[in-house]
Amino acid sequence: MNIIGKKYWYFAFSLLIIIPGLISLLLWGLNLSIDFTGGSQTTFSFTQKVDQSVIDKVTNAFTNEKIKVYSVETSNNLAIVRTKEVSQVENNKLVSQITNEFKGSKEVELNTVGPTIGGETTANAVKAIIIASLLIVLYITWSFRSVPKPTSSFRFGVSAIVALLHDVLVLIGLFSILGHFFGIQVDSLFVTAVLTVIGFSVHDTIVVFDRIRENLRRTAGLPFEKVVNESILQTLDRSLNTSMTVILVLLALLIFGGDTIRWFVVALLIGIVSGTYSSIFNASPLLVLWQEISDKRKSGR
Repeated sequence: MNIIGKKYWYFAFSLLIIIPGLISLLLWGLNLSIDFTGGSQTTFSFTQKVDQSVIDKVTNAFTNEKIKVYSVETSNNLAIVRTKEVSQVENNKLVSQITNEFKGSKEVELNTVGPTIGGETTANAVKAIIIASLLIVLYITWSFRSVPKPTSSFRFGVSAIVALLHDVLVLIGLFSILGHFFGIQVDSLFVTAVLTVIGFSVHDTIVVFDRIRENLRRTAGLPFEKVVNESILQTLDRSLNTSMTVILVLLALLIFGGDTIRWFVVALLIGIVSGTYSSIFNASPLLVLWQEISDKRKSGR
């Protein structure tokens, strides 16, 4: 199986997945929850399951300059109404309207996040992702400092980050599309999912890179692309089995975990699948492509 020989096909497939998400991000951005934008979130319970369209009709009366309703989400006997930040008096009006319309309903919880806290959450999320990426580059560069020629530890670090960015872009892009067309919101749990995916992606990539380093020492003289291809094949079963184990656990959580963590689990599933793909078909082939470009420059001299 010649994975390296088909590297351009794998790069093209990655672009095919990433580009629609990037276009969605540029056009519509992410559908941010009140964790990032600030606002209020009121949870109502009902004696029986209610249709979201009925709730929408009630809350539409409040979509004005005083109380702006951003979204309504129903599941089982609960409804979550997200609005701009409201005062207690304004929230009482909303609660009265819904409880009068639906007998037996009641307010379960009210959460309010100010715009300052939301801005801090956004800034901290971006900082966490950037710092994690920089630390990963430094760690891989140091860990692979003794890698034999013709490659270098820096190339390993950069290739791992490119694979990591691939996974982040796939995840964020898909959630941008889901947010625009299906109203799925990005909250603080999504940031947790992104950081988890980063960790998993790097772990999977390092397994392959470590085998490349070992084989470079054992098979000195073989073409670099052959060493990389053989290393990928040697670790393929391990990578797929590890990922499949995680995916099965996440599928169980998706089925039985409830609505609270549903989209968190979906984000993890997308990231794990993407991370497995990028570790095998992007990170290592990128090392080979980098070496080929370097060799052409040297021969051109």
